[in-house]
Amino acid sequence: MLDTAILAPGAVLICWTLVMLLWMVATRFPAMAKAKIDLSARAGGRGQDLDGVIDDRSQWKAHNYNHLLEQPVLFYAVIVILSLAGGVNDLSVGLAWGYVGLRVLHSVWQATVNKVPVRFVLFFLSTLCLIGLAIIALLQTI
Repeated sequence: MLDTAILAPGAVLICWTLVMLLWMVATRFPAMAKAKIDLSARAGGRGQDLDGVIDDRSQWKAHNYNHLLEQPVLFYAVIVILSLAGGVNDLSVGLAWGYVGLRVLHSVWQATVNKVPVRFVLFFLSTLCLIGLAIIALLQTI
């Protein structure tokens, strides 16, 4: 039986990731223009090649966008497992919303202030939510 209540936080995190993509583009292209980087003269390259070349504050958005394509992949998998395996309850839905809320806070913090101690706490707390979800999924499926 498919329970979709836990999928809403996943949809929100997907939308948030796209917001971060737009924020990254909106800040990175002006920063590249300011640094006089001619994209038409470049072949290949990766976003991380811009570290130390354009303003760090512009790169923070890109770093966070990359982060949203790393650990959250596990989050998407675990909420689908819970939805399919019948592991959706108040605790799992609460942990899923907690994960998403903390990841959004992490994004805003990293993209604007980027002080590592606070960023680490936000990441750690969101990881605890993910661990809780993974344990529930494991118990539900074994």
